Amino acid sequence: MCQLGMNIDHVATIRQARRTYEPDPIWAAVEAQLAGADCITIHLREDRRHICDRDLERLKETVQVKLNLEMAATDEMVAIACREQPQMATLVPEGRLEVTTEGGLDVAGQRDRLTEVVSRLSDAGVSVSAFIDADEDQIDAAAVAGFAWCEVHTGPFAHAHYEAHGDMADDRVLDGLDVVIRAGEQIIDAGMRFNAGHALNYRNVSPIAAIPGVQELHIGHSIIARAVFVGLREAIEEMKALIDAAEALGD
Repeated sequence: MCQLGMNIDHVATIRQARRTYEPDPIWAAVEAQLAGADCITIHLREDRRHICDRDLERLKETVQVKLNLEMAATDEMVAIACREQPQMATLVPEGRLEVTTEGGLDVAGQRDRLTEVVSRLSDAGVSVSAFIDADEDQIDAAAVAGFAWCEVHTGPFAHAHYEAHGDMADDRVLDGLDVVIRAGEQIIDAGMRFNAGHALNYRNVSPIAAIPGVQELHIGHSIIARAVFVGLREAIEEMKALIDAAEALGD
């Protein structure tokens, strides 16, 4: 069953824009759970531009579904994750100047280091995922490094879908989708679990949700954007309905 991981980072982005205490990401996590989100995702960035350490501590105390911590593979972040013990940690690349994560983690280029990080997190009881591009070498390296999950970067598909105005017969869209499908098959064949995310929204999520074997979709910005107009609970329920309907068609 394909599940929804709700990323609440941008609730904290709004809070930090005024350096105040509202809106509270903890409330967002509660609303998300009531709406049926299966996982709460946050990214504790090195510059603390949105989610901060106290948010993670409070979420760990209150979230009753899976808590997924996106993080860079730095000593500081590994120590925090080992201390707080979220159910999942997703290792992502991180740049101070980027607006959001711009590409997948280079597992192949730093396999020894990441093998050590995965081992430390796993020993602390944290299940570890790699956010990677749909690349055969990166998937192979993730399996060797001991990752339990791979989250495939769906940005290229999403951008092709936008440029084609949602035309699923467009070759660019079909090629982008096929790349994700083949990556998912390789991940599963390697004994890892297959997730997907980045730039997914209400117009493009259905083809990804229909891919056989995909377990979780991690989505944030588009849901928060819709929530401005319809409320967070309704926005999540709408996304859940799209995922469920697409998965049913895929079956």
